[in-house]
Amino acid sequence: MHIDMDNMQATLELGQKPVGRLLWQYALPAIVAMTASSLYNIIDRAMIGQVVGPEAIAGLGITFPFMNLSAAFGAAVGVGSSTCISVKLGQKDYKTAENLLGNTVTLNLIVGFLFMVVCFVFLNPILRFFGASDATLPYARQFMEIILAGNVITHMYFGMNAVLRAAGKPRHAMYATLFTVGMNILLVVAFVWWFQWGIRGAALATITSQSMALCWQMRIFSDKRELLHLKRGIYRLKANLVRNIMAIGVSPFLMQTTSCVIVIFMNNQFVRYGGDMAVGAYSIANSMAMVFFMFVMGVTQGMQPIVGYNYGAEKFDRMLRCLWLAIVVGTTILLIGWLICMLFPHQIARIFTTDPTLIEMSARGIRLDMLVFPIIASQAVITNFFQCIGKVKISIFLSLSRQLFMLLPLAYLLPFWWQLDGVWYSMPFSDFGSFAMTWPLLLWYLRKFKTYAK
Repeated sequence: MHIDMDNMQATLELGQKPVGRLLWQYALPAIVAMTASSLYNIIDRAMIGQVVGPEAIAGLGITFPFMNLSAAFGAAVGVGSSTCISVKLGQKDYKTAENLLGNTVTLNLIVGFLFMVVCFVFLNPILRFFGASDATLPYARQFMEIILAGNVITHMYFGMNAVLRAAGKPRHAMYATLFTVGMNILLVVAFVWWFQWGIRGAALATITSQSMALCWQMRIFSDKRELLHLKRGIYRLKANLVRNIMAIGVSPFLMQTTSCVIVIFMNNQFVRYGGDMAVGAYSIANSMAMVFFMFVMGVTQGMQPIVGYNYGAEKFDRMLRCLWLAIVVGTTILLIGWLICMLFPHQIARIFTTDPTLIEMSARGIRLDMLVFPIIASQAVITNFFQCIGKVKISIFLSLSRQLFMLLPLAYLLPFWWQLDGVWYSMPFSDFGSFAMTWPLLLWYLRKFKTYAK
């Protein structure tokens, strides 16, 4: 069997090419892809808010925890397997890396199907628990029925994109995401605006575009010239590989699950202190924060194969250079986002709605939510760094620190003094607390590498 030497060279470059150029090479496609995905989410919500109405965008906000919960199970497999593959490639253990690819496919099928079945059975009670009211429940249910029907496709699509990056193909992962986003936007315009299919049309556009991209991904992995490719004998689950995948994946899983719990609680707090319009404002503010945070997520995705490979190859100086560079780039990005949102909150809110009440609530919410926005970049990068080098317990602790240990109690207590503003203030307060906890932990751990660092 002939293996394309370009694929082998792309993998070896992770341990040879200058770190700055590598991070640019791997992060730029991820940033482009994640940013395009965020822009789609804005267009999606703007289309629903403008065409269907403010109750629909509030209903869409109710689905955030559902989407986070689904993403949690997908991340447990996708992030876990891609990190394991990066380390195995760094160790030049290509057979195990290929078996990890096959196990990723099988796990995505099993987990995606089980999640779909369980959630369909209990859909209404779950949405009520997530904060849906009589007015918003129909919109949330219509959206999630379509999303759940395509849940296996969504899991597989994101999982294969993570493996593409780990296998030295960041541009292919970017192309898959850009195609999905572009097709998504076209279909949303057609289904929601032209055919008037409402919120169901937005969900159908998402699943349809992901299905088309997944077909292309599978075609790439079916090419026998690829260093990692699909073939018989790699799909049967192996206990040691599944344990390794889940050991790494448990950190992003808990982070996403905790995010789900937090959004449920926040939705209920916003309903309690501000009504359905406050949930809509939270949805809008959260969408804008995610636009800029997705840039940082692109940077962390770009650093993942570089850090994982060089850690596996014991090239710790390169690993640390990648870490520091990622922190600087991520912080700069969020500083720009902070300035834009602080200066133009009303203009941003008008993208999503024409309702004056919702515009005012959203503008204030955007400013309060993003008070200390730039400092969370380093927290995200450092948490991802520990995940990349297999330090699962530290990564889990940092993942949970911001949301479960700080945000949850603050979102409960602060409204006693500041009412609705207290719910908003809980987010920047917890961001600062998590930042103050993360840096000492990193500096303490990095003493282990001082012998290798230059």
